[in-house]
Formats: sequence, structure tokens, C-alpha cells
Amino acid sequence: MPTSSVQQWGVFELDAPSAEFRHEHRTVHIDGFEDGDGIYKLRFMPDAQGRWDYSTPTGQPGSFEVTPPSPGNHGPVRVANTFHFAYADGTPYVPIGTTCYAWTHQGDALETQTLATLRSAPFNKMRMCIFPKHYAYNNNEPEFYPFIGDRFNPQFFRHLERRIQQLGELGIEADLILFHPYDHWGYSTMPPEKDDRYLRYVVARFAAYRNVWWSLANEFDLMKSKQMSDWDRFFRIVEESDPYGHLRSIHYSRTMYDQSRPWVTHVSMQDDDFSKTIGWRDAFRKPLLYDECKYEGNIRQRWGNISARELVRRFWLGVTQGAYVGHGETYLDPHDILWWSKGGVLHGESPQRIAFLRRILEQAPPGGLNPASEYYPAAGQPGRYYLYYFDYHQPNGYEFDLPPSASYKADLIDPWEMTITPIPGSFRGKFRLSLPGKPYLAARLQANS
Repeated sequence: MPTSSVQQWGVFELDAPSAEFRHEHRTVHIDGFEDGDGIYKLRFMPDAQGRWDYSTPTGQPGSFEVTPPSPGNHGPVRVANTFHFAYADGTPYVPIGTTCYAWTHQGDALETQTLATLRSAPFNKMRMCIFPKHYAYNNNEPEFYPFIGDRFNPQFFRHLERRIQQLGELGIEADLILFHPYDHWGYSTMPPEKDDRYLRYVVARFAAYRNVWWSLANEFDLMKSKQMSDWDRFFRIVEESDPYGHLRSIHYSRTMYDQSRPWVTHVSMQDDDFSKTIGWRDAFRKPLLYDECKYEGNIRQRWGNISARELVRRFWLGVTQGAYVGHGETYLDPHDILWWSKGGVLHGESPQRIAFLRRILEQAPPGGLNPASEYYPAAGQPGRYYLYYFDYHQPNGYEFDLPPSASYKADLIDPWEMTITPIPGSFRGKFRLSLPGKPYLAARLQANS
């Protein structure tokens, strides 16, 4: 008789170094992790409802019941159909990400403020480092360090996992960056055996949280102590150690990793040349995320001083060519509290416009939007839905050529003013729409039901 219960895609925890979990004809092996003082724990995320039985190396048997998921629990995000994502229960997932590299290393007051900001922000994915960061505007020491001598520091990892849980409660995916070069503690130059032990520990500790993604590195090619073979090995360790198959990517500075490798689930881009989007989609046949296309802000570094209007433009350029785009903000602050790294509060004008775009994308037919035009950026689903973006062009009209099998209703969209204006009439096949001759507008065409 089961003695406890956990919801589907929830977390079942046990004090043991490892265990075998069985459901019907399936067995899943789960490794545990040391949580200090020689105490081992393990966590398991059951993906099917009903009775699960388990046993540990000491022979400790047990069972529990997996109940239906609670509202808002859709399971982990997966690649759904080559270029797009969905949760495990089939609910579409449209990634609208932001970057806060070192937000979990800033102390409780600022971290709590960051979580409060996220409650009303449009983001459903957060790029964040596990290791602390040492770089421009990031010279403070963290409250906790990941190692005490050569041992893992449970206090550090308990703190991080609480933040992962809190993001999950907000519906935000934690895109965990496992390595990065911005370091003066030695975490970027650990020997291979310590790298490997760290990866296995992190996966054992965090993989049972359904909102976890693995980013092998931020700007991996700047970590000169690592070879390409090291990154291949890291991917294999993460893939083999994670029984749930969480999403895996790697982010670069100048030299791109071979994104066609089978263990890379989606492409994490650092670029702002959106003319390459369709070519990259065709080359890699995977979802494409412009995780870093420069940031809204006013710092001296050129990657952190584009305008809000330009960042909004880049979001629209990406999504109307079948990709996804990430946000970042780098406004100067007398205490060096920049959202891009430390979190806090948002100062820019792009988030509300990004929220407007997210609503448009989530109202589109499920399955994602794919490139639909070579003239202006446009993406859609043939015969059902089209989203055109005219960028800096300001035409007074445009002739559309859509499948004549359906009639369409049309809307004029102003991404900056956040307005949607219906265009009177019903349209079919080849037709011309009059436009106001204003730049940075979009048009949406939806098949009449």
C-alpha cells in the first residue's frame, strides 16, 4: 500500500545514495547527492500517474502514489516539432527569456526584489549562472561559495535550489549555465576530474525540478583551458546523468560549437544578424533562440547600449523568421545593480512591448510559426495564420499572395504603441492591403473559422 503521494512531474525525495523506481514495466535508476555530514539524498520526478515502487541499495523498499498534476504544472519543456517547444503534457511553450547571470549571488534582499519584479514581467525563461561571476559591474563577492576546500558546500546548493523552486512557482524555466569564463576563483579552470564530479552532482541535485534547462556554458570559447573534446564530454555526462532529458544548449562568443551534435537540443545564439536565421534553421533543424542579441541599456560597452525600440525590433525580426529572442537590460546604476547580471528592478521600456508580443504569439495556433515569406520577414502556418513585419520599411500598401482555400481577417499591429487595429473586410488569395506608410509595423492574417 503506498504510504505517500506526489503529483505528476513533482519531486519525490528520499534519504539514500541511489534507488531504483519502478512503474508497471519500466525501471528508472536515480543517483543521489551528498547534502553534508555524510547524508545522501535523492530526488525523483515521476512522469506517469499511478503507483511507483522503489528500492535502495540497502534493501529499503517503499511505494508512493503519483496523482494528477496541479493547475499550472504542465511538466518539463521539450522540443515539440523540430523548431518549437511544448510542455510534457502538450501545452505549447513560447520562450520569452531574459538574462540575470548572477542574481542568486546578491543576498536575500536583492534576490527577493528580483523575484518580485519577475512576478509582473513577461519572461518565462531565465538565463542564470550556477557559479558566481567576476566581471564589469560584478565585483562583489557572493554570500556562499560552491566548494569548501574540495567538497561541495550544501549551503550554496540549498540556496540555489530554493531560487530554482521559486522560479518554477512563477512559471519560469531556469536555464542553468554550468560554466563561464568570468571568474577569479578558479571555477573555470578546474581539472577534468573536478569538472566531471561537479556536473554529476549538479544534475543529481537539480534534474528532478521540472523547470530546469542545461546551458553548458556562457561563451564557452573564451574558456581557453578547455578543449572542444572537453565540451563533448561535458554534454555526454549531462545527457547520460539526466534521466529526464532536460533541454541542453551551449552559448558562444565568436566560435560556434557544432550545433548539429545529437546532444544539443536547441541552438543558443549570440548574434544580431537576423538575416542568417532561416539558413541556421535549415542547417541545424532545431529550435533557434537568440539568447543574446545585445541589451537595452546605456553602458559604454556596445553590447549593452541599444535602445528599447531596437530591442523590440529585434524580437519581431526573430519571431517573424521562426526563431525566438531573449531580453537583457544594462542601464547604469550607482551601485552597479544591472538587471542583466544582478537583477533588482527593470528600468527599460521594452518589457511591456515584449509582453504584448508574447500575448500575440500565445494566441497564435499551437505548433509555432515557421518562415512564410522571402520579401518581408513573415512567419506562420500555411492556410491558417501569418504574421508579417515590415521593419524599417514604410510601404503605403502590400500585395499578399495567400492560399485561396481560406478567407482571412486582417489586423494592423503597432509593436511599439501596442495596438491592434482590425482592417475591415475579408480577404482571399491575392489581395492588397493599404498601409499607413509608417515604419516598424506588422500585419496579422488569420483564417476565418
